[in-house]
Amino acid sequence: MKTSIMSDLSVQYFEPAFAAKHRTITEKMRDCPVWVALILPILMTAAMAWLDYATGWEVSLFIFYAAPIFLAVWWAGSWAGLFIAALSGVAWWLANESFHPYESRFGYTWAYLNRQFYFGLVVFAVKTVRTKQQADATRIQMLEERRQLEQDIVAVSEHEQQRIGQDLHDGLCQQLAAIGCAARVLADDLQAQKNPEARDAAMIEEAIQHAVLEARSLARGVFPVHVDHNGLAAALAELGQVMSRLTGVAIVAKDSAEVSVDDPEVSMHLYRIAQEAVANAVRHSGAHEITINLKKIGAELELRIEDDGTGIDKGTQTQGTTGMGLRTMRYRAQALGASLEIASRYGGGTIVRCLLNLKTNHPNADHGQN
Repeated sequence: MKTSIMSDLSVQYFEPAFAAKHRTITEKMRDCPVWVALILPILMTAAMAWLDYATGWEVSLFIFYAAPIFLAVWWAGSWAGLFIAALSGVAWWLANESFHPYESRFGYTWAYLNRQFYFGLVVFAVKTVRTKQQADATRIQMLEERRQLEQDIVAVSEHEQQRIGQDLHDGLCQQLAAIGCAARVLADDLQAQKNPEARDAAMIEEAIQHAVLEARSLARGVFPVHVDHNGLAAALAELGQVMSRLTGVAIVAKDSAEVSVDDPEVSMHLYRIAQEAVANAVRHSGAHEITINLKKIGAELELRIEDDGTGIDKGTQTQGTTGMGLRTMRYRAQALGASLEIASRYGGGTIVRCLLNLKTNHPNADHGQN
């Protein structure tokens, strides 16, 4: 993942025929005026003409005129290439006019036209390759910009969730707690006065306390993973408890305290994958039981969410889905260099499995026994 797509494309087109330095020269030449880019091809054409003249007609060098034509097209475009092609034809004519094996002017002219046709084919071939290279470069740039946009969207979303969670915890939860304390004092005063409304005040205070618990659960849900070894395991366990209480579905997070993850970014992505998988199972599958399992398999970390619901259709397994939730899950897995599998569970239900190689895919993450 760390090797850029552009580097892979450069290797495909230029290496081993051209060194990496040629790519830098190409970029500089394309930014120069056309006449600057044509200086070297013209000098090369003149040198080829001199060699052609010096070696005589027995040693044919016309195929090597393709080198300056190639550079002209690659650096300055097809019109510059046609100019060098025409110049190469004239150079070949002049270099071989004094001594050639053709008995008539027509035969020599026909040979010249054959060479000129060859030079034109070189221009066309190089132009085709250059056009494809530029189209691929544009497509790759668009993909990189799209990937960056997706990454920015996820980052902004994560930041907003953290801000909302902090605001809930520091703002709403504190205000509700203060109101609950006031309701408790009111209930005690009414009880001391033997006022029958004391019971209503106590019920209000109890309802406020429940609201505080729910608000704190929501706050932890949007900003769940603490930056420590066991933050992810603890967050998954709390996710199961909170979702079970809110939905009535049995959600069990198996004990994974022995699994530690050092990188908070990895923890957050894995938590969001689990959170989305659980939410999908609750909303769409009609599951009665959902299991969250985080465990170490050799050098890999596996996050598995299983449910006993109605299962998932084959189209989603093989082609993905248009749902924002599953697209986000796949993007988060891709951002970590992990694989994400969504498959039917034997006996009914769905399995969401995210497999991350901590050593090769994310060197800042670690796991082990506590």
